[in-house]
Amino acid sequence: MDVAVSSLTDARGVRASLVGVQTVVHLAGREHEAVTWRDLAADVEGTRNLAEASVDARVARLVFLSHLGTEPNSAFQALRAKALAEEHIRRSGVPFTVVRSGLAYGNGDWLTRSLAMLLSVVPFAFPLPGDGSSLVQPIWIEDLAACLAWTLDEPGTLGQTYDLGGPEHLPFREVVGLVMRAIGKRRILAPVRQPYLQGLTQALVRLLPAWPVTPFWIDYLAANRTTDLGTAARVFGLKASRMEHRLDHLRGVRWAWEFVKLQRAAAGAR
Repeated sequence: MDVAVSSLTDARGVRASLVGVQTVVHLAGREHEAVTWRDLAADVEGTRNLAEASVDARVARLVFLSHLGTEPNSAFQALRAKALAEEHIRRSGVPFTVVRSGLAYGNGDWLTRSLAMLLSVVPFAFPLPGDGSSLVQPIWIEDLAACLAWTLDEPGTLGQTYDLGGPEHLPFREVVGLVMRAIGKRRILAPVRQPYLQGLTQALVRLLPAWPVTPFWIDYLAANRTTDLGTAARVFGLKASRMEHRLDHLRGVRWAWEFVKLQRAAAGAR
């Protein structure tokens, strides 16, 4: 297997990396760690570089993983950045498929891993954005991977954009409850108004080397992020997994210690 390493913002490096490549699956994104628009703008620029280089390299297909709720006029920066990235792909002329996914979860993920660490280090009460009623549609990472792989073999997916999520619409507070049960923690769920939680998150992101929650998370939970429950089955022929059945990766882990290790690793990388 040949491996090429390049920053997406390095246009020459991207072009060199695509020599002889027929298929590109674009999964990169910094929205889970981005603090400013500059961080997100780098993702947009990188996607443009990748799309233009894919055209020059005569790539047969570019699959781009985006997010549910992506809109060019979104009030939320991360979703607006994804919309700009999608537009660069469509305008480039490269054969493409866009999959707008719900929150992916699984071993090493951003969603359940962050929740498990926070529930382990925040005592007594866990702050919920608003009242925790915002609906999300988490999708197990292996189900998402299967759908992405299927798009590579199906000519009918060329030029299409699919909104894809798991088999259930869950209030965020229920997602937190599922994670609590999986790791054996009990916390009071305390509603916090969105602007206050956003401000607190901004402060903690700057104070700690690697606070697990970023402004993207708070923005994402400001509204429902759902789509048709039947897309996975209808379009991809997949029976998606319910979240409560796919949380074994959280069990038996010392999540408070994982939080400490995360901070040490981030501090050492500075």
